[in-house]
Amino acid sequence: MRRRATVVIAGAVLAAAGALAVVAVRGAEPPRTLQDRVRAVASTLRCPVCQDLSVADSPSSVARQMRAMIASELRAGRSPDEVRAGFVRAYGPWILLAPPRHGIDLVAWVAPILVVLAALLLAAVAVRRWTFGAPRPGGPGATVGGANEDPSAPRTTADEVALEPEDRRLLEHALASMDEDPD
Repeated sequence: MRRRATVVIAGAVLAAAGALAVVAVRGAEPPRTLQDRVRAVASTLRCPVCQDLSVADSPSSVARQMRAMIASELRAGRSPDEVRAGFVRAYGPWILLAPPRHGIDLVAWVAPILVVLAALLLAAVAVRRWTFGAPRPGGPGATVGGANEDPSAPRTTADEVALEPEDRRLLEHALASMDEDPD
């Protein structure tokens, strides 16, 4: 039963991954109307007045003027990249909502991926440790000795430690006193 559930889950994950791959390869539908094209360009530019919004979403008069300028440049036959480049020349690279994918700005695109990969690696290591379990300190199978111990020397488990006669006498005395009833 467990194997069947694993196969079903694996199949569902593969089907979802396949669907995402098809969508990623196909990409978004290109804008057809002028308004769609204006919105596509305006959504990549930051509004100079309300800098937390795109030009497409901003209600400011400056954003309205920028949308009108984008529409007139697109009607004149300029490409969306040319329109964006004109705004970058006028305002600087901060006008772009997303940093360019080259040079030092590439760090903004790569760093999150590296962080996610590192987190997945740490999670895999943690799950492996939990699943296969490292011996507990002092528990059965735990080794006795310090970090400076000779690695080629045979290791002794906590169950096999031989006590000196004086230490054994003290341990037996301590155990006997624990067994005595305090009442």
